[in-house]
Amino acid sequence: MRKKVLFAWLLLLTITTRAQETFPVNGVAEPKASCYAFTNATIVKDAATSISNATMIVRDGKITAVGAALTIPADAMIIDCKGKFIYPSFIDLYAEYGMPVAQRTQGGFNFNAPAQITSNQKGAYGWNQAIRTDVQGVRIFAGDNVKAKALRESGFGAALTHQRDGIARGTGVFVSLSDSKENKTVLKEKASAHYSFNKGTSTQSYPGSIMGSISLLRQTYLDAQWYKNNPAAEGVNLSLRFWNEQQTLPQIFEANDKWAVVRADKIGDEFGVQYIMKAGGNEYQRVAEMAGTKATFILPLNYPAAMDIEDPLDARFVSLTDMKHWEMAPANAAMFEKAGISFVLTTSDLRDARQFLTNLRKAIEYGLSESKALEALTKTPATVLGMYDVVGSLEAGKIANFLITSGPVFAEKTTIYQNWVQGEKYSVKDELWNDVKGIYNLTINTPGGTKTFVLDVKNSTTASVIGKDTLTGRFTFDGKQVRLNFPEAKGSRNNIRLSGIANDNLWSGVGDDVNGGRFTWTAVYSKETTVKPDSTRSKPPVKIGAVTYPFNGYGYTEMPKQETILIKNATVWTNEKEGVLQNTDVLIKNGKIAAVGKNLSDAGAKVIDGTGKHVTAGIIDEHSHIAAASINEGGQSVTSEVRITDNLNPEDINIYRQLSGGVTSSHILHGSANTIGGQTQLIKLRWGANDEGLKFQNWPGYIKFALGENVKRSSSQQNNRFPDSRMGVSQVLIDAFTRARDYEASWKKYDEEKKKNPKATAPRRDLELDALVEILNKKRFITCHSYVQSEITDILRVADKFGFTLNTFTHILEGYKVADKMKAHGANASTFSDWWNYKMEVVDAIPYNASIMQQVGINVAINSDDAEMARHLNHEAAKSVKYGGMSEEDALKMVTLNPAKMLRVDDRVGSIKVGKDADIVLWSDHPLSIYAKAEKTIVDGIVYYDREKDKQLRLDIAKERARLMAKMIGEKRMGMPTVPFAPSMEIMHTCSDHNHSHGLLVVDADELNQNSNQ
Repeated sequence: MRKKVLFAWLLLLTITTRAQETFPVNGVAEPKASCYAFTNATIVKDAATSISNATMIVRDGKITAVGAALTIPADAMIIDCKGKFIYPSFIDLYAEYGMPVAQRTQGGFNFNAPAQITSNQKGAYGWNQAIRTDVQGVRIFAGDNVKAKALRESGFGAALTHQRDGIARGTGVFVSLSDSKENKTVLKEKASAHYSFNKGTSTQSYPGSIMGSISLLRQTYLDAQWYKNNPAAEGVNLSLRFWNEQQTLPQIFEANDKWAVVRADKIGDEFGVQYIMKAGGNEYQRVAEMAGTKATFILPLNYPAAMDIEDPLDARFVSLTDMKHWEMAPANAAMFEKAGISFVLTTSDLRDARQFLTNLRKAIEYGLSESKALEALTKTPATVLGMYDVVGSLEAGKIANFLITSGPVFAEKTTIYQNWVQGEKYSVKDELWNDVKGIYNLTINTPGGTKTFVLDVKNSTTASVIGKDTLTGRFTFDGKQVRLNFPEAKGSRNNIRLSGIANDNLWSGVGDDVNGGRFTWTAVYSKETTVKPDSTRSKPPVKIGAVTYPFNGYGYTEMPKQETILIKNATVWTNEKEGVLQNTDVLIKNGKIAAVGKNLSDAGAKVIDGTGKHVTAGIIDEHSHIAAASINEGGQSVTSEVRITDNLNPEDINIYRQLSGGVTSSHILHGSANTIGGQTQLIKLRWGANDEGLKFQNWPGYIKFALGENVKRSSSQQNNRFPDSRMGVSQVLIDAFTRARDYEASWKKYDEEKKKNPKATAPRRDLELDALVEILNKKRFITCHSYVQSEITDILRVADKFGFTLNTFTHILEGYKVADKMKAHGANASTFSDWWNYKMEVVDAIPYNASIMQQVGINVAINSDDAEMARHLNHEAAKSVKYGGMSEEDALKMVTLNPAKMLRVDDRVGSIKVGKDADIVLWSDHPLSIYAKAEKTIVDGIVYYDREKDKQLRLDIAKERARLMAKMIGEKRMGMPTVPFAPSMEIMHTCSDHNHSHGLLVVDADELNQNSNQ
């Protein structure tokens, strides 16, 4: 269809509205009212409503009417949009537009540097400078024309912006993206409240871990609730006051990762807050968990680029997980749509906002519907902010934020001509507004006669003149004036020059021939250019790999199920009074051990021949640091409020590796950076489960204490955190429990007062002291990092003074020196088999330690404290047979029944007994032999590790890696953008890690298990 030419003066006209305002005018004021009528357009009012051949009236920056047969006001400037589309401009809920960048400096907890214990923020603010509720986005917002232009060119007309700094970040401001003064662009001053797990520019030592960030948020919620009663002891606390004021706003949490989303949601659930989650792009890997949050998500479209891995040596350092994510990340939004999860889209995380539409079209290619994409950029973000009556669709009364495009807005060849913001036009590709493409009959009237040509206009810059020859000319069209230069003949350097005015289908003007002779000319539109049919095939549906749980080569597309399993004719190590049973059967049913004996049968059972093989209870690692995102919160001497359970990492490959070594449960401890560390978490190695699925349910809570060099930072020359000596460690314990007693007494007093006065004021709830009171009341149990006999003796005295028990001494390499005192106290011992001389505290360690303590009557376990050693704890236990003459059964108990006892779960695990959980291992050989391999590791009656299946998985991994590598290399060869090879990283934690972000470079994190226990 021929598209009419719009007069240039209509295209270029911009009229501003100047109502009465406080700003003075330097010159002559021009108070003009502005009214526009956009006619003959396809108007997409919202994702569900489109009107053909429609008109939209805009007056004074607002839409006054939208419809198909409107009466156009007499004063309206008519803009003919025939053949064009009008859409509502997009809304970005996570821009950093107009905000000063917070200056990031080194700080936080560093083992070898002085700690900043208190806040350095001046004023009546809270104790932690990562709580920045005093920041108000509207006060620091300053328009940025350069960034606004980039956003407008991607279709955006409004944005929610805030300063991304801190754990609580204050308020965001909702602004339009016009170039007007800030007072005109601010649409909502306090539009949102913002949070994260990142403390940002704070140089304060606490928090120094994800656990600490979570605890700080939880404590701040509690403190803010308490502060509402205006406690005299607190005085004025502006941080808490602003916090309370901001709770009625939309609450936006920057998670940036699927598991961080889960962690944030739990905080929200605890305090009755529904967060809006800023995602990171990997959330499709756990869609069920994302749906379970009931949150609206802010989804970035920042996809990883293909890596240059043509060198096979480079390729082997890239994990399958990273390659799978590269392939599947563009499907994130589509998977959210399929799952019915509410979401909006953002330019956040993109290096350049101009990449947005390209990446959005890729998301559509991967399955996102265009209607959902439009809704996620208009109605949903406006609704989230409570601003849908102002923006988000094209309806009367709303701000005139809209796009004029050449076609459907997400189509690959569609052009955004203009982006109108608050009724003001911003050109994007305005020069392409007039589509003059077509065939014209060109007539040149010279003194010597009339010449006719066919003029084939390709676009606004290219045309061909067709006579005897086809002559390529230089053509320009600016919306009104036409200019054409073309050679008089093929190969000639002499040009004929034409200039004229376009008036709809008729162009006319004057020209000069090669001799300077003047002539007139006309060009009459004949027909559209004939477009050759596209001979290329349409793009086939994008094929991507499957999501697995966990998201690596050893994951499941569907989680394994409980089975009825009958192991026949094996040697069974019961760990019970029956001892070791030869040629015995074990029946597993409904996740429990159903029967142990000879000649068992079950018609529905899967039968496994155990001839020549051994069955034991699953190994329990009493001291581990796997499966956690952070281990140490060392910012303070006492951090009993932090919890390992808050930052479990279910996708740690070490879970699978340790299953291959027969481990079925692990006690995940806080590290040893401080005297009283964090609360621990016992897990079952249910590979593929989420964080809740890992937890060993209904077990009593434990907590980590530590003594000695790590606590007093013997290796740090700049330590300024108390304590600095072993005496100081003792004093920290005495002070902490004294405070806990006083705290408990204050609550008891309150409970009594409340009976008389229901309006009695409750004490401030303190998460740190809550945990210590649980210890005093024998509801939480201690595992204590320890080495030297003197400090072991000292903490026993402190425990006796306050009436609590040290449940377990871990490491305890001088335990043989004080075994009698430990026995009298009732302590357990969890130790190493033969570790020695790795620091000064262990120079007196001996390999007979475990046997000596056992002979004294202490319940002894062998632990790992090491992700690698945990895979062969059976071998570590066997060393006591050699060094201490321990019986084989007692040695095996040190990694099965004994840790179950010290963890108070021996009624469920640790031995082969009817009724206990079916956590068992089928070994190829004697379980204490170095030749023994775990053939099957079963947890709750589910086979989570099968050596034969593992062999097939390795073949599948190799095949999948080859496919993805070929795909990546193909991207490079097709000229697509690639980035240099970058090795995959895996986080490995140990007891002494003093930062939560330690990384260990590995050769493919997914495939390190290739040689496990072979």
